[in-house]
Amino acid sequence: MIRAVFFDVGGTLIHPWPSVGAVYARVGEQFGIHRTPEELEHAFRSAWKESKRGATTTSDKEWWRALVNRVVPDARAGYFEALYEAFALPEAWQVYLDVRSTLHALRSTGRHVGVISNWDERLRPLLERLELSRYFDSLTISCEVGAEKPAAEIFRAALDAAGVMPAEALHVGDSASEDVSGAEAAGMQVRLVRQTATDGITSVAACV
Repeated sequence: MIRAVFFDVGGTLIHPWPSVGAVYARVGEQFGIHRTPEELEHAFRSAWKESKRGATTTSDKEWWRALVNRVVPDARAGYFEALYEAFALPEAWQVYLDVRSTLHALRSTGRHVGVISNWDERLRPLLERLELSRYFDSLTISCEVGAEKPAAEIFRAALDAAGVMPAEALHVGDSASEDVSGAEAAGMQVRLVRQTATDGITSVAACV
């Protein structure tokens, strides 16, 4: 019996709006950076892959500073701080259409509903600004735990917060390498979702 359902955040509940590259470009205009959203999106994806090689991180502010310096190495002073703040605002994100109805349906069943996310200190206030915090009983965030998915520590912390055994918990996410492999190794049930699909995560509520 599933007593707790946990969700990844980025790519599962919310996504950058209209894109990471678009936000980089919008902020960049204020600092004399005239590059297209497509150019910056490509640079970001390359920098992300490079930054994620080797040991896992907890993606704190200085980690993001180093990544942004890879994306825009010639950025003027102040660009990073403005960009970091921009991604803390709800305007830079969009909640997937079926998220609120799914979370509401799950809460109505009396199950523990939580988050397990690789994120930094901006996540708690961001979820509050997006009016999503009210749906969750617990938030397990990598910067607070000191470990990122797929590490076992972050899943154990979430299970402890919910007071459930691994087999009683379902984790929902969009990454096979982080969400699926990590949750399965922790003994949890898993649902891989692709939010470009028509059903989104709505079907998660129906299956539990």
